[in-house]
Amino acid sequence: MASTSEKVRPVEEEAYAPENYADVFPELPQAPPLEVTQWPAKTPAAWKTNVRPSKCTQVFTVPLEERRFKEMNENSFGDEGQTEQAKICKEIMAKHDVSIEISLSKDQSLTVVITGREQFVMRARREVLGRLQTQASDTVKIPREYHRFILGKNGKKLQQLEYETATKITIPRADEKLDGIKIIGPKEGIERARHEIQIIADEQAKLAFERLQIPHIYHPFICGPNNTLVDKLKEETGAKIHIPPSVLNKDEIVVSGDKDGVMRAKDTIMKIYQEKKRKCQTVSVEVRKSQHKYIIGPRGSGIQEILLATGVSVEVPNQDSVETITLRGEQDKLGPALTMVYSKANSVVFAEVEAPAWLHRYVIGKQGANVRKITQEFPKVHIEFTEGENKIKIEGPPEEVEDAVKALETIVRDLKKRMDFAEVTIDNKFHKHIIGKSGQNITRIKNDTGCAIKIPSDSENSNVIRIEGEPKGVAQAKQELLEMAKRMENEKTRDIIIEQRFHRTIIGAKGEKIREIKDKFNQVQVTFPDPGKKSDIVTLRGPKNDVDKCYKYLQTLQQEMVQSSFQASVHIFKDFHKNIIGKGGANIRKIREETDTKIDLPSENSDSDVIVITGKKANVEQAKAKIEAIQKELANIKEITVDIPHKFHNSIIGSKGKLIRSIMEENGGVIIRFPQEGSTQDKVTIRGPISDVENAKAQLLEIANEKQTSGFTVEVKAKPEYHRFLIGKNGSSIRKVREKTGARVIFPSSEDTDQETIVIIGKKESVDEAKKELESLIKNLDNVVEGEMHVDPKHHRYFVARRGEVLKHIGDEFGGVTVSFPRSGVKSDKVVIKGSKDCVEGAKRRIQEIVEDLESQVSVDCVIPQMYHRTVMGTRGANVQDICKTYDVGIKFPDRPVANGENHNNGMANGDVDEVTAQGSKKCDTIVLTGKQENCDKAKEALLALVPVTEETAVPYDFHRRIIGQQGKDVRAMMKQFDVNISIPPPEEHSDKVKVTGPPNNVKNAIEALQKKCEQLELEKEERILKGFSLTVAVDSQYHPKIIGRKGERVKKIREEHDVIIQFPRENDAEQNSITITGYEKNAEAAKDTILNIVREYEEMTTVECRIDHRVHPRIIGQRGRNVKKIMEMYKVDIRFPRQTDNDPDLILISGDEDNCMDCKDELLNLEEEYLQDVIDKEMMGQYERPSKYEEEKRSNPKSTGFVVAGAPWDRPPDTSSTEDFPSMGASTVAPKVNTAWGSNRLGKR
Repeated sequence: MASTSEKVRPVEEEAYAPENYADVFPELPQAPPLEVTQWPAKTPAAWKTNVRPSKCTQVFTVPLEERRFKEMNENSFGDEGQTEQAKICKEIMAKHDVSIEISLSKDQSLTVVITGREQFVMRARREVLGRLQTQASDTVKIPREYHRFILGKNGKKLQQLEYETATKITIPRADEKLDGIKIIGPKEGIERARHEIQIIADEQAKLAFERLQIPHIYHPFICGPNNTLVDKLKEETGAKIHIPPSVLNKDEIVVSGDKDGVMRAKDTIMKIYQEKKRKCQTVSVEVRKSQHKYIIGPRGSGIQEILLATGVSVEVPNQDSVETITLRGEQDKLGPALTMVYSKANSVVFAEVEAPAWLHRYVIGKQGANVRKITQEFPKVHIEFTEGENKIKIEGPPEEVEDAVKALETIVRDLKKRMDFAEVTIDNKFHKHIIGKSGQNITRIKNDTGCAIKIPSDSENSNVIRIEGEPKGVAQAKQELLEMAKRMENEKTRDIIIEQRFHRTIIGAKGEKIREIKDKFNQVQVTFPDPGKKSDIVTLRGPKNDVDKCYKYLQTLQQEMVQSSFQASVHIFKDFHKNIIGKGGANIRKIREETDTKIDLPSENSDSDVIVITGKKANVEQAKAKIEAIQKELANIKEITVDIPHKFHNSIIGSKGKLIRSIMEENGGVIIRFPQEGSTQDKVTIRGPISDVENAKAQLLEIANEKQTSGFTVEVKAKPEYHRFLIGKNGSSIRKVREKTGARVIFPSSEDTDQETIVIIGKKESVDEAKKELESLIKNLDNVVEGEMHVDPKHHRYFVARRGEVLKHIGDEFGGVTVSFPRSGVKSDKVVIKGSKDCVEGAKRRIQEIVEDLESQVSVDCVIPQMYHRTVMGTRGANVQDICKTYDVGIKFPDRPVANGENHNNGMANGDVDEVTAQGSKKCDTIVLTGKQENCDKAKEALLALVPVTEETAVPYDFHRRIIGQQGKDVRAMMKQFDVNISIPPPEEHSDKVKVTGPPNNVKNAIEALQKKCEQLELEKEERILKGFSLTVAVDSQYHPKIIGRKGERVKKIREEHDVIIQFPRENDAEQNSITITGYEKNAEAAKDTILNIVREYEEMTTVECRIDHRVHPRIIGQRGRNVKKIMEMYKVDIRFPRQTDNDPDLILISGDEDNCMDCKDELLNLEEEYLQDVIDKEMMGQYERPSKYEEEKRSNPKSTGFVVAGAPWDRPPDTSSTEDFPSMGASTVAPKVNTAWGSNRLGKR
């Protein structure tokens, strides 16, 4: 082991670190400024957007003589017996998704209108003309060499021509050797197609196109050195000359363009070819394939250099196996060219140095020092390191390569003497434990032994750990790693059973809670089962002690969650739920906070009155007691217990709870709670109003006594409509049966599915007697009789009006009796009633009561101007319906006036005037009320109270906008609340008068509400003025982030505490040190003092500068800043890392107590030393090693991210405000205004 006093120098310090961006990409010299050319401003027409409609319409005519179908009587497509012409159009419509309309003109020509998408319309037009118009044909002769221009690319030009002319154009195939192009279609289309084809042919006739068959071996002489000859020829003749690349070995040269230029270019090319063919000879030489690239040179510059110097073409074979190079040129120039070929071939030699692959990075040296020294001494030498190969390749001039090989061999021998390596096989599941938290374990071993230790990543799935360094250090590191692996093999695995419902809670919404557990027990691996398996087993793996501690922690956590999931239900009367909640939820929130429980109340639409409480048992009981106490305070609630033997509980509850539910309903909805099923407790709890509780208690005890003596039960069937007669008014009939027999009779509730079964409970003799009584009553109801009575015909309308609503009520009330009045037009007062005897008699009495009531009715006139009738009626007659229902009267409004020009049977003759009532009022203004005198008088007063009035009130103009609200929301709500109309003057009038129209009481209430609103707005206005106090605090901008705090927490707290608005300067503001505070003067001053106190604290702190290589900053910060947070908490300091815009990217500022800052600085420097070597290793190997096959394939992948350089300018976002980086282009012009198609824009501006 190395002593603590002597620190071992890590072997990785000899490893390579790559150069920085400035060395790789040096800055170019400053160029002189360019003169900016002003671009002309765009006219509004240039900005105009072309919008093409999605649909188009084409109209064309087919003359009579060209029509294929000449029927004179055309039927529409839907008629039977439609013509062939209509069928064709219908078929085309379906095929091309267009609309086709056809019509005949007087001269019997056919007009066709096609509408649809442009592409489909063109196709449909062509097909319509082809099938409805007689087809002609014509042939136009065009030279074969122009046919391809008529076809166009992929035949699209010909296809477009056929669509436009509605013709079929046939061009001969290439092997037919014909010039004629055939056109088939309507005469007009043929003429157009012929014209277009002739234009294309005439245009091509002006051009020339020549293919010259010249062997490719002569192409270099035609091109000239670096294409100088062919470029000059292009410029002189204006022709396009295409010479195929040498790799294609094609003999064809294509010349195209103007005829004169093509012919001149052709003559020149052929002269060069003929001359070179006559004078050139060839020489072939053998040159090693590896030396060919030096003859060719970068981008063929070597061959071009030989051609320029000697006029000789050098032909290098493409095949890998061929080493023969051919020289072609004049006899006297072949010798110098051959000399240049050999000179270039022998200018570079190859050599290899044997060196193990793992030594390569040490051969390269720290930051490439060793290799740089060699390459600087021998600048023409190239040294290549290949990953995985045990050799180093050197190429360059012979004399320099030999010296470079010697230098490399010296370095390799030295490294082999003092370096060694070892490979240790350790299961990869232990690798993360060997690394340790934040790399502590592996860093310690590296520092102690001075070795480089390479642990494979998880993706490599390898068990081999490689150690490199001095032999002694390698042996020591290997021993320590093996000992660690041996210890970890003794790890423990333990299962803990945790209910699956708690798994998600333990893990947390985003895994934050399980992350805390793993941080606490960082050596333990916690594995939860797959949610789909529904398993409760959680597996723990790690060192024995840590696993046991984690097991106990999770066990305790589960017990707490089990205790916190206890549930209890409490029945609270539905009317009291709002009191339990409290104003704004205050009461329920207080109970939740005090008891630490979850309280769920049923929704308003639910019929349930059960409140569910969840939490720890003791807390749940406490919350339950608080809720019940609130109910007891609100109402005279009493809770008592009754002892009833548990063996009778089920029979008292009854089938599906019928019996106990009927007792609760009969006694005002009291709550009766029995012990849980299976319990041996006898206590039954009754809770509710005192009187109802006592009645329920008496009934329960009575039923219990009956059950003890004899619990006999019988069921009786009766139609549901008979139940109300059996019960009687206010329960009088059934009460007599109970008193007479002593049995209890239970009718089905509305929730029961069986609505016919009546249950009788009691002693056998009592039940039998009650059954006889009920059956007798039911028999009487089943005995249908027919009764008659006389009703004055003037009252018949009342009974049969509104679809017989009154008769329906009578039928429902009296057992479904049928009441028949004479038909309309029959003069009779006889009314027939059918049903059971008792029901018929009851219905007679009810009808007689209604008739007597009608006889006592009077009619009262209420005069209200007809213009107000609609307002008095209300929305859908709601006001009138309410008055009719409240005062039991009938209200009839006069008929609405007839509009001018309308005729009706009772229309007024010319010169007539509106009828006038006896009281002198117009009949159209008179509303007739029918009913009892006192009711009519009250209803009349109510109607008159609904007559609208208009009053004005003063509302300051400044408040109008606030009263109206967003999009009129507030004023609409006020009008709806008070049922009035509020008219606010338009803004341009600047008037304070607001008109309110509606019923007098409503208008009065609305005006009062408006005045209160104005007072409130006035107070708010004063409040805003007071709250608008503003002051400025001068604080150095370096302290602004400290005042803001992490994620703005500190400044948010200041804002909330002092109720102020704090604004910091923006980046472009001139005053970067000013902070503006707005709010109440007192609060703003207090916030100012708080900010100054914070600044004072930081000013008293010591700031220490620490330079840390910016490449390790991310590792010091850690994921989401975890590492740097721990460091700041440990040393109680604040650490500021440089921004991308800072001049010094390595400068870190540490603020706090002086001693703490120095300790923190030492810690950061230690971390830099630890992390920097890894960064350097990666950069070194990436710079000098040849990439592996996998990496080469990855680079060739189009999804690759490409070449990446750390610290490059493209890593920083561009400054779009910089006129240097983003200069103005052209004259400064205002963008033209884009007009909309029509109408106004969203803001209402044109």
